[in-house]
Amino acid sequence: MNEDLRNVVLGVLATGVSASLGWLTRTYLWRRRLRRKQAFFGLLSGSECLLVMNRKAGSDGAAVHNVDVSALLELSALIKDCGARAHIVQHDPARQGLGDRTEFCIGGPYSNRRMAAHLSSLLPGLTMNVEPEPAADRGMFTVDGEVYRGVHGVTEYVVLARLTGGEGGRPVFLFCGQSAITNQAATRYLARHHEKLARTHGAGPFVLLLKVVNSQAYGPDVVELVSDVTRAARTSPPATAAEPAAT
Repeated sequence: MNEDLRNVVLGVLATGVSASLGWLTRTYLWRRRLRRKQAFFGLLSGSECLLVMNRKAGSDGAAVHNVDVSALLELSALIKDCGARAHIVQHDPARQGLGDRTEFCIGGPYSNRRMAAHLSSLLPGLTMNVEPEPAADRGMFTVDGEVYRGVHGVTEYVVLARLTGGEGGRPVFLFCGQSAITNQAATRYLARHHEKLARTHGAGPFVLLLKVVNSQAYGPDVVELVSDVTRAARTSPPATAAEPAAT
């Protein structure tokens, strides 16, 4: 074998080794990223999760707002990426505990009974007004002494939360907004920022108040983080002293 042929063979071998090392490195990084994503969402390959849908506001039947369907599709893509399967149920028949399966719950308490239960039991320090009158206060959030009223299509708020409960340890994700577009904004925010959220909060709980800006022009894409209200939302408000009985 002359020197030129030997150099060619060595070059081919070096290229093959480099390509193999590059492929192994990319595969390792992809698998590590996938494992972190699965851990954050509580979704192992082949596992099953629960998607709890609300009903369309003002509807007496099982109709779902088309924007909430879009939110559902975005969550379905996340679930598929983790190698898990989604079981979709309406909020009325979703009567089961927490922790056995990861849960994604969409919609405010006025259109989703399970969301109302989650807010009451898991977020006692956060309330959402469900009274129809006055109209300006419908959907108003109150947390840590602050009030957040929305203006439809201009400035609207949504709560994005990751919480745990029950014995299984699987998380429940809440997307509780003042309108359907805010629910989708929260799902999109989670899809875009789940890696940052995992670095910040690990596998622990978080409750974020988000603001959706000018949705009538930008849809669910312009979202600002207003505050991390985890501590206040998960803390029961102090009990008020009972009034003395009249004599």
